[in-house]
Amino acid sequence: MRPHAIRLCLGFPVLALLLMAPPAGAIDAPALPPATAGAMAQAVSPQAIAEYRRKLREYQEARAAFEQEAGAYWSSIYEKRKGRNAKRRGRQAIALDDYVLTQPPRYTGPKRPVNPEGEPEVPPRERKPIPVVADFLKAAAEHFQFAPQRPASEAEFKRVYARTALASGLTREQAVRVYSFETGGNGHHDMQSGLSASRPGSRAISTAIGYNQLLTTNSVELLAEQGHEFIKALTEKAARLSGPARKAIDHKIAVLKRMVAFSRTVPDEWAAHEKLANTPQGWAVHAMVLDIDVGPLLQTHKLLTSVLFARAKGHTKPLTAAELEMMNLTGDGTGLDMVTMPQAMREQVPTSNFFQRGGYERNPVAIRHNTVAKLLAITDERMDSNSGKPGAKQLAASF
Repeated sequence: MRPHAIRLCLGFPVLALLLMAPPAGAIDAPALPPATAGAMAQAVSPQAIAEYRRKLREYQEARAAFEQEAGAYWSSIYEKRKGRNAKRRGRQAIALDDYVLTQPPRYTGPKRPVNPEGEPEVPPRERKPIPVVADFLKAAAEHFQFAPQRPASEAEFKRVYARTALASGLTREQAVRVYSFETGGNGHHDMQSGLSASRPGSRAISTAIGYNQLLTTNSVELLAEQGHEFIKALTEKAARLSGPARKAIDHKIAVLKRMVAFSRTVPDEWAAHEKLANTPQGWAVHAMVLDIDVGPLLQTHKLLTSVLFARAKGHTKPLTAAELEMMNLTGDGTGLDMVTMPQAMREQVPTSNFFQRGGYERNPVAIRHNTVAKLLAITDERMDSNSGKPGAKQLAASF
């Protein structure tokens, strides 16, 4: 089951690195090296220390007042969300007053003053390394004795993806525009979020890979929930083959069955799938995104599950590409909350209604485009801009 809280906005690759920045107004003064701090402490006058302490009290009082205001605001966001969920379970209509209609408070008080005596040195926080494609391939070889069948060219992967998308019921517009948004219009099937050949020294910022930027957790969850369909598709293809090609796909089917069984060893919940995805075996499952047969199925079904979820909830109107992307980014439940909202409400409802506080404060896109209407509009604008790039044109031609 997909999460119902908004995830990091990976569809904005240029801005994604900004998501790791601390919220405005919460940056403390950097610690000084011990030698510098010691030298400063000897030269600091009592008056300077007294002035620093006065400013520190002002800062702490201002921050405390802000935190009280912000805490009340985000509590109201939570309560409104809980109320909407209850209404939906009771099949009641959602109204404008079921949302918080004011924007989140922003800290405008004084900055934390610099301690003239220096601050104690704080060791840097250890950053957990993010696995990359090489790690996924190594894990697949070690744990499943398998190497994904890579496409002969990017055009080949796009052709298979286009056929798979159409067969599943997705439209060309949905597939191409979501690809344009998620990859910037030029992404390859093995593109990983944060990494770029044009930016030497760039680092992965998540495990998201491919045309629709699947996370490791997405791959595990899709195999757990849709694995039987993938096995059926490969079995049908195998029936048309013979010789070495048949032997290769039979091995792939056997591996896929083992991966599906592994993915089903935990409850069908996002948190459980996430824990499984963060193991070497979970990395191995994610390597299937790169396979010419299974990769397009995984990429397509990530979008298709949102389409089917909307239909199951009674939303029969076709989803625009921007609406589908909202569900892709935020999770089906949260995304449908926005998608089913009338335009007049979209103009008034702040994006904060669909975030946890920490996620909102780390997301400059949602802060800048701070209503549902504005967020959908900027999504459409990015899709328009990126659809003219070579990768997007090649994908469109594949249909």
